[in-house]
Amino acid sequence: MLKKAAALFLVCASTAILVSCGATSNRYLYVAIPGSNEIVVYREDPNSGILTQLAGSPITAGTGVESIVIHPSNKFLYAANAGEGDVSLFTIAATGAINEVSPRTQAGVGTAPTMLAMDSAGSFLYVGNAGSNSISAFSIDSSSGALTPVTGRPIAIGLSPINMKLSPSGGVLYVTGTGSPGFVEAFNMNQGVPSVVSGSPFFTGAGPYGLAVAPSGGFLYIANKLDNSLSEFTINSDGSITQFSNSPIGQQYAGPVALLIDKSAKFMYVANQGATNLAGYSIGSDGALTLLTTSPFVTGAEPSVLAIDAGGKYLFVGNQSSPAVQSFSLDTGSGTLTSVSTYTLPGTPTSIAVTP
Repeated sequence: MLKKAAALFLVCASTAILVSCGATSNRYLYVAIPGSNEIVVYREDPNSGILTQLAGSPITAGTGVESIVIHPSNKFLYAANAGEGDVSLFTIAATGAINEVSPRTQAGVGTAPTMLAMDSAGSFLYVGNAGSNSISAFSIDSSSGALTPVTGRPIAIGLSPINMKLSPSGGVLYVTGTGSPGFVEAFNMNQGVPSVVSGSPFFTGAGPYGLAVAPSGGFLYIANKLDNSLSEFTINSDGSITQFSNSPIGQQYAGPVALLIDKSAKFMYVANQGATNLAGYSIGSDGALTLLTTSPFVTGAEPSVLAIDAGGKYLFVGNQSSPAVQSFSLDTGSGTLTSVSTYTLPGTPTSIAVTP
């Protein structure tokens, strides 16, 4: 049975926005706010990067909604509810409205689920459980979006996951765990069932909060919050990783916590929580990073969450102090970011998802 979370209709605030409201290529952006158990919904103007909050938003979500992800079909949104140990499924309407499907999935979910990862085909959903040091794996019904546990119960991984990303093929899952040094565990995912990659875990810098995998699948990057560094790795054919000889590289900006590689795979952006900015790097053919001469780019206080739209022209930042989501235009030639606008949120954002 569908439980309608909210009737969300687009509200356009100006004539210019009304014109773009008539466009057919609508895009929507969703922000998780765990402190108020809500998801905020915006329409994104694909021509300007301007966000317009939908009427009825924010909507009520699960307790401590921490992470959200959108299915590649654009029909479903999933939310990990850390405060109640379950996962919500929402259907996405053409208007951007989301409606929750009851009941929430609890079987197979561990304690305090705080992150989600989905393969590019939308066949499997993985849940990182910070409270039980485990990963849950689910197969996804392509028609209904329903989740079915692959293994029946969470799989212990021996660490409290702080970030996780899949390789582009979906064949390998990388999970970071905190410490000094921190480390990365790699798992081969055969039909959603993880097995440890040879040589795993791999060591990195202290506090590896940020994690990104190059679209080519050839390189992996980690932002180490506690020693203000970036680690660079080559991804080998078996899924194992080898650190660059000069890695980690030091940053002059404090508290790097999130990474994002743009759609062209030419640039990587680092959210520096302690420096109120984003650092931008160009990515060489060998995976090496070079700081952009126009970097850094000023943000609101404590930038911690990054997302990019489907067209690759607009980047979004979730700022934790004075909670807000900030929109930037991205020059795809130079990598330079220009602030578009900032939108106040009802609480600290922990995850942003944009329709594909």
